[in-house]
Amino acid sequence: MEEKQRGSFGGAIGFVLAAAGSAVGLGNIWRFPYLAARDGGGLFLVVYLVLAVTFGFTLLTAEIAIGRKTKQSPLTAYKKLSEKSGFIGVLACLVPFMIMPYYSVIGGWVVKYFIAFLTGHGADAASDEYFGNFITHQTEPIVMMVIFLLACAVIIYMGVSGGIEKSSRIIMPILLVLVIGIAIFSLTIKKTDDAGNVVTGLQGMKAYVVPSLEGVGIKEFFFVVTDALGQLFFSLSIAMGIMIAYGSYVPDDANLVKSINQIEIFDTAVAFLAGVMIIPAVYVFNGTEGMTKGPSLMFVSLPKIFAEMGKVGDIIGTLFFAMVLFAAVTSGMSVLEAVVSSLIDKFNMARRRATVIETIAALIIGVIVCLGYNVLFFNIKLPNGSDAQILDILDYISNFVLMPIVAIATCILVGWILKPETVIDEATKNGERFGRKGLFKVMIKYVAPVLLVILFMISVGIV
Repeated sequence: MEEKQRGSFGGAIGFVLAAAGSAVGLGNIWRFPYLAARDGGGLFLVVYLVLAVTFGFTLLTAEIAIGRKTKQSPLTAYKKLSEKSGFIGVLACLVPFMIMPYYSVIGGWVVKYFIAFLTGHGADAASDEYFGNFITHQTEPIVMMVIFLLACAVIIYMGVSGGIEKSSRIIMPILLVLVIGIAIFSLTIKKTDDAGNVVTGLQGMKAYVVPSLEGVGIKEFFFVVTDALGQLFFSLSIAMGIMIAYGSYVPDDANLVKSINQIEIFDTAVAFLAGVMIIPAVYVFNGTEGMTKGPSLMFVSLPKIFAEMGKVGDIIGTLFFAMVLFAAVTSGMSVLEAVVSSLIDKFNMARRRATVIETIAALIIGVIVCLGYNVLFFNIKLPNGSDAQILDILDYISNFVLMPIVAIATCILVGWILKPETVIDEATKNGERFGRKGLFKVMIKYVAPVLLVILFMISVGIV
């Protein structure tokens, strides 16, 4: 009866698509290619893959198992496992609460660019002033943010099976087709440079997948590892409370281990394909120096590249930002659900009321974030050395401070207080085979906590 009131996924496929949709977000689309280009191409890919099947698998398994075992959201699940661990749930719920407002703002940026290309104004979006003029405008970014936030809220309002699962079954196949199609097109691009040399997308692909060890010493390799480790948080939606919430909706008879493996494969494949979509195209038009521009890669560099393609660029640009928008919505709704489910479980609140309350809160903070680029503009230095406005501060606190703390605390709780068997028993309750049982035990108790402490120390500027 309790599960029926909270809602549940209709089956393993719905859960996998929803969880993969959460994982495949803006972090995969722009951050993964940018880090891969910056950190030696194939070198980053190899390190990321190793960490994904070890570190990422460990935390993903722990969170999903905690969710299904407790049938609770992040805010209440930890306390149900251990009375003294309730603070972890508070922090785990605070993360998506902080992320949702600024994620909606960025989602609004994607809406703006999608509309621009859809209406034939892709050439305008390629101008140097376009992005800056847009985000510094006092009303338009707010309007776009509201459109994105409402799209996510409507899905969550409709419930687990009728909203999250149903939308994921429609959006994710479309998303995958768009990603593969754009990736293939990117490999076919050619351009003759000023020296008369033909530069191709396949050459860009080579720069992406072939490991480059030039100038890579122990220190440089260490930073590649920490970059890949940080990317895993974005890629797999771990330490955000999301996978606990989604895990709580998984039926008891579902094969948890198989589903987790499928989520890993899906997410890693899309992250890799995001690089295939972006890096070859940027390489052809801007060379290697154009591949390491971070967030501006999506909103500044790529529109210029689409403009250089001519008429076909408008089509590709429209499809690209449609794909990014789909990815942003599936991630945005999962972030929203982590908070909504927490309100439902903690305060016995109806889903519709909880959705409205959290949407209003995200809207208010989102407006403040938008105004941070005009009326409320200021600039400060973060401990990691980067310049920051309101959006960057929220991002830094949630992603670089709170998330590592939540992950460390989860490792200690599962690895040392409850013991790894708590998760293993939940994952194999139907007699399933747990192929990486030994690896899980070693990672959750020893390796993952050490890596996370190092990542945290780098994030806050201690190292």
